[in-house]
Amino acid sequence: MSLGISLLLVVSGLALLVLGAEALVRGAASLGKRFGIAEIVIGLTIVAFGTSTPELAVNTLASMDGKNDIVFGNIIGSNLFNLLFILGVSGLIYPLTVQWNTVWKEIPFSLLVTLSLLFLVNDTWDGVSATCMLSRNDGLVLVLLFAIFLTYILGIARLDTDEEHHTKEYSLASSLLFVTGGLGLLALGARLSLNGAVAMGRLLNVSEKFIGCTIVAAGTSLPELATSSVAAYRRHSDIAVGNVVGSNIFNILWILGLSAVIRPAQYQNSFNIDMTALIGATLVLFLVMFTGQKHRLDRWEALLLIMGYAGYTGYLLYFR
Repeated sequence: MSLGISLLLVVSGLALLVLGAEALVRGAASLGKRFGIAEIVIGLTIVAFGTSTPELAVNTLASMDGKNDIVFGNIIGSNLFNLLFILGVSGLIYPLTVQWNTVWKEIPFSLLVTLSLLFLVNDTWDGVSATCMLSRNDGLVLVLLFAIFLTYILGIARLDTDEEHHTKEYSLASSLLFVTGGLGLLALGARLSLNGAVAMGRLLNVSEKFIGCTIVAAGTSLPELATSSVAAYRRHSDIAVGNVVGSNIFNILWILGLSAVIRPAQYQNSFNIDMTALIGATLVLFLVMFTGQKHRLDRWEALLLIMGYAGYTGYLLYFR
């Protein structure tokens, strides 16, 4: 595949992602208003899980093929891209104000999940070899934590909410059509963009880990980028933030958990640096909720997140 064709695939995929994100946000926000469900619940479930389907597809295939660096690189890289770049871009579009639950429950839970993964993949390290293992039992632990998270989401979904929805309400059929059609466009757009990006990476002759942490990770996160950006533009801050936090939790607990259950994956200890960066990024997100205006990601803070991702990408380029 030539560089020109690869670039055409990326551009075409991006166009479909924008259309899909627009439809998904419209439909999801309308469903939330129709059923009196808080936007953060919609963001943490329908939107977050839907936009994570590219990661799920890539990791399932990579796990079956034994491409372990893609398995871990895709998830760790995607989560860093979500936290630093996507939230950064969304916050530049419009300052993101989040609810108390998100600050004190969802973000800390995302941190706990990341720390749990770091422990699980290092609990078999003998201190000599450069590899560990995410076993089937580890995968089952992650899936169990995912079930706990879903139980929590169902719990807050039943709570009454006094929030005001500034969104147009469509009929049930139209709302569902927007959601399903949006997810379809996101999946197709992500596939085109990812195929083009991976082909470009191969033409540039870079390592599998580098491809997993950057090209594949960013490619599979394009739906989150498009969705959160559109949500921020339409002032749906809880969908924008919930999409990112929910996707990160979903990526580790369900996607990595399922990948390990399908086939235990060898873990290169070099990923510990990337895991540490992910933990640090999650802590930064928590801390910026208390700087500037409380419980809000201001534009200058969003710019700092983007600068952090640029620094991480520079590190990958230097040590590729």
